[in-house]
Amino acid sequence: MSKLKIAVIISSTRPTRFGELPAQWIAAKANERPELEAEILDLRDFDLPFFDEMASNAWMPSANPNAVKWQNKISEFDGYIFVVAEYNRSITGALKNAIDQAYVNWNKKAFGAVGYGTVGGARAIEHLRGIGVELQMVSTRSAVHIGGADFMAVHPGFGGTKSLNEIEGSIGNSAKDMLDQLTWWAAAAKTAREEDAATAKAAE
Repeated sequence: MSKLKIAVIISSTRPTRFGELPAQWIAAKANERPELEAEILDLRDFDLPFFDEMASNAWMPSANPNAVKWQNKISEFDGYIFVVAEYNRSITGALKNAIDQAYVNWNKKAFGAVGYGTVGGARAIEHLRGIGVELQMVSTRSAVHIGGADFMAVHPGFGGTKSLNEIEGSIGNSAKDMLDQLTWWAAAAKTAREEDAATAKAAE
């Protein structure tokens, strides 16, 4: 099997966001693995409108060209790692909107998450998992939670001066577990999708 393509999605678009640092860190970790090929996707690059289509693309094609560009891009991947900022106990509005701009493009794929904040983005990631069920996705059991003193130590806005590599004693094992699980589920889902496609073609 060819390498599994994994998108690392930065969920915050604020000018002062922290998301680039964990995105770069987990993408590097993923790219160390021979089975994975990770690419960072930045929501800033897609200029998505608030969802205003007639219906989800589960029912009809989307009209907005930026939405279609986003759908085409996420369709390239076998799995996803969402880098999750927690806003008021949930995911960012920017991420929810980006998720809602597509449906079929997420289906039957796997995802993991890296969360950050005072509680490591735990509540936001749990909310994201529920959204993933509706999108017919499978979530890894493990996630990376950068929280508490570790978060303060690596966030420049709080005077942090450490790199994420310097706190790997706290988050390294969970990153390994998440990537192990993502690799397994993404490979299993890719095989199943390919089998479904072959069956459908044979039936034509």
